[in-house]
Amino acid sequence: MGRELGPVLVGIGVVVVVIGLLAWSGGLPWFGRLPGDIRIEGENTRLYIPWVSMLLVSAVISLVLWFFRR
Repeated sequence: MGRELGPVLVGIGVVVVVIGLLAWSGGLPWFGRLPGDIRIEGENTRLYIPWVSMLLVSAVISLVLWFFRR
C-alpha cells in the first residue's frame, strides 16, 4: 500500500497547491461568486456563505475519488 499510495498523495498535493495559487493570484475570479452563494453585507457586518461553490468542490472531489476507485 505504501509504494502505490505515495505518488497519488504527491499528485493530489501538487493539484491542491496549483489550485491554491490560482485562487490566491486571482486566477479563479468566478469561484465564490456563483449564483446561489450567499453574501450579505451590512454597515458593520459581512456574512458570506459560498454554498454553491462548496457544492461544486464536493462534486468534483467525489468524481475524482470515484474515478480513482474504478
